[in-house]
Amino acid sequence: MSGPLYVFDKLCKGDTMRKFSSPAVVLALVVSVSAATAGCSQIGRLKGMMAFKDANTLYRQQDYRGATAKYEEAIAGCAAGADCTDPTLVASYFYLANSYDNLYRPAKRGEAGNDEMLTKAIDNYKKSAALDGNPATKTLALQYLVNAFGPDKLNDPAQSEPILQQMIQMDPKDPANYFVLAGIYEQNGDYEMAEATLLKARDAKPSDSNVYMQLAGFYNRQGEFAKTIEALQQRASNEPNNPEAFYTMATYYWDKAYRDFRLPEAEKIKYVQSGVDAVDKAISLKGDYMEALVYKNLLLRLQANLEKNPARQQALLKEADTFRNRAEELRKAKAAAPVAGAGRSE
Repeated sequence: MSGPLYVFDKLCKGDTMRKFSSPAVVLALVVSVSAATAGCSQIGRLKGMMAFKDANTLYRQQDYRGATAKYEEAIAGCAAGADCTDPTLVASYFYLANSYDNLYRPAKRGEAGNDEMLTKAIDNYKKSAALDGNPATKTLALQYLVNAFGPDKLNDPAQSEPILQQMIQMDPKDPANYFVLAGIYEQNGDYEMAEATLLKARDAKPSDSNVYMQLAGFYNRQGEFAKTIEALQQRASNEPNNPEAFYTMATYYWDKAYRDFRLPEAEKIKYVQSGVDAVDKAISLKGDYMEALVYKNLLLRLQANLEKNPARQQALLKEADTFRNRAEELRKAKAAAPVAGAGRSE
């Protein structure tokens, strides 16, 4: 390389050791260096942009090892020796982190080279969350960071908790982050905090059916059936025209009555009847609800097992057969129905 570009490149690299005797030449050099310094960042950014483009191609091709080298190069071009805050190139931190993340293999945990991949992924997810001004990228970086501390990777839930708290502060109306945090508390045996967190999720978005399903699942795992049903009833109350809400309630009643051998018979009878009432509501809202018809059959058979009157018992079994047959007819019809778009000719 020769001429002005050569000189400019040498100045950018700090090669200013040549001595000059003339004051005029020195003054001219000082002016040139000042101009060159301002332009060096532009040259670095240009190189960074070129590396970023190459890195994205490699990332899309799932060549994560090649992508890491190019994303590192993009960051170095963006801000040598400092954090990159360029609006375009700052995204390199997330994709660099995710490339390292994809290179990590849980089966090889404990191997130095493999563990280093996860360490680098975590470092760059943190930088992405701290520096990227795009809220979507920041959120994604935090989500992947939580995953990096999960059981399949570092298995350090204590590190996940403050990240999830930060995510909740960023978007307090999103119940998903409460669910993950509650799951961590539950896994650690802190059931009081798990319940409190799920209740906060409900309060944050009371119209979301999933908050009631999460609460019901939690209470059911804790053996608190009354609270389980209360959560499911709240959901059904919010969605009176949703057959799935009533069907789900019926499945919980059947499961409790069928599997809990400690239940007194009177309580079993009560739960079975409540299940029948719930599934009847589901079927009234959707007559061809195959899954609900199956559970009506199961609930009637359970009801028959608890019935002391032989005639009434046989009537219940006959009714159960009717619902079983209807469900089977629907299943066959669905299986025989042509797949949408099948058989089309161009």
